[in-house]
Order: sequence, then structure tokens, then C-alpha cells
Amino acid sequence: MSTTAAEPGLRERKKAATRAALHEAAVRLAMAHGAGRITVEAVADEAGVSRRTFSNYFANKEEALLHGDHRRMGALIDMVRARPPQEPPWAALSVAAAELYGRIGDLDPQWVTQTQLLRTEPALLAQQVSTFAMLETELGVALADRIADADPLGMRARLMAATFMTAMRVALHVWLERPEEMSLPDVAQRALAEAGRGFT
Repeated sequence: MSTTAAEPGLRERKKAATRAALHEAAVRLAMAHGAGRITVEAVADEAGVSRRTFSNYFANKEEALLHGDHRRMGALIDMVRARPPQEPPWAALSVAAAELYGRIGDLDPQWVTQTQLLRTEPALLAQQVSTFAMLETELGVALADRIADADPLGMRARLMAATFMTAMRVALHVWLERPEEMSLPDVAQRALAEAGRGFT
């Protein structure tokens, strides 16, 4: 393989590493000082990069803090696209969600604590809604490709995507209230079963 051909892959890996480093730095600072008290400059310093570099990756500290959510949901959309085209769309969503949680495996107790604390910040809750809305649009496009003939306006695909993303978000918040009593995959599947009644 030539050096030129290998460069894009290396560049993307470096970008991913920097993005992850900024996310981890933001979480560390938020856990130590509170999400409302940290600054973009502090996050950049913690990660060992400039303020300008931070801005190349994230629009604000809330986006950096919720990068893990964005990455996981982006992976889920890829899983939905990879499902067999003849599979009913809600079934594809539910199976992809189960696959995502299977890949995540046992959740680190420290992650649970971090997530519980971060979810108490109003600005982070607003950012999460914004992040999920953006991903909802991408998911709607993926679903529209599956049911284009039966949904020429794309309305059913959009409603399905919105319902799915809401169910996933609600399931996470419900689980975070009592993580020691319930399994997140189980809570998510129950939420999806309830939410999907109109699409099956």
C-alpha cells in the first residue's frame, strides 16, 4: 500500500483520537468541578490542545461532554443501515439497538455515575435533545430508503425515527434512576416495544 493511500486513514484516526481526548478531558473536569463551572479553555488545556483546535471539533463544552452519546447513536444508525433490506423497519431498529447494547457490554460503574451527574445540568439536557434531533434526521433518511414505496412523503419514516430516538432517550433516563435494579438493554427493549406498537 502506498503512503498516499494510507494517509487518509491515519488522518481520520488522529482526528478521532483528538476528539476522544477532548471528550474525556471535558468529562474529567465536569466530574471534578461540575459541568456548569468548566470552560472550553480549561478543557482544551486539560487535553493539551489549543482553544482553536477545540473549536475545530466541538461547538461548545456541552457537545464535547455528550460526544459519547453521539458516537454510540451514530454507530446505531450504521447498524440499522446494515440490516437486511427486507426486514420490517421497526424490527430493524429494535435488533440494531440490541446489537448496540451487546457491543457495549457491561457498563462501567464510573460511567454510570458520570452520566447521572451530567444529566442534572440543564444545558446538557438541552444539548442532548439537540444531538438526538440531528441523529433523528439521519435515521429518518435511513428508514425512508427502506419504505420509500409505501411512504412517498417520508412522513412515516420521520415519525418512526422520532419515536425511536425518544424511546431510547427515555429508556436511558429511566434506567439511570435505578441502574442497580435494572439492565439498560432490558429497559430499552421494553421502551421500544411500547413505542413501536403503532409501527408493527
